[in-house]
Amino acid sequence: MKLTRLLLLAGIALASCTQKPAGDAAATKTASPMVGTWKLVSAITVTKGDTVKDYPVANQEMLKILNDTHFAFMRHDLSKGKGKDATYTAGGGTYDFKDNKYTEHLAYLNYRDWEGKDFDFTVEFKGDTLIQKGIEKIDSLNINHEITETYVKLK
Repeated sequence: MKLTRLLLLAGIALASCTQKPAGDAAATKTASPMVGTWKLVSAITVTKGDTVKDYPVANQEMLKILNDTHFAFMRHDLSKGKGKDATYTAGGGTYDFKDNKYTEHLAYLNYRDWEGKDFDFTVEFKGDTLIQKGIEKIDSLNINHEITETYVKLK
């Protein structure tokens, strides 16, 4: 009788044990430095040699959020859509990142003519700061400018 109980307890104990699969790449993969929530602190656009500081803008805020495969960004006024400076921009899609090369595949944007476009950038990390530089070019919209955006990672 005691042996039966002992075997039963041993069987239950063994059945409750789980082992991590040896080939579980997701568990051993190091998180990309891109992953996180980033707050825009500066944006500069250069068009035909003319440089414009686009951000910061009084009464506005912008965040970019990246997971392992997707990005999203939101920019809005801080007056909850009231007043003459009310604004809201949001978009997102998938991205590729290798070394310092970052390509956004824009699938969603409230400026719908930008959807379905790819944009190539280089990125540089300095501590908790991400600097993103590249060309945004859409011939059908007569858009061709270089952007430099600086983000700080939120905790």
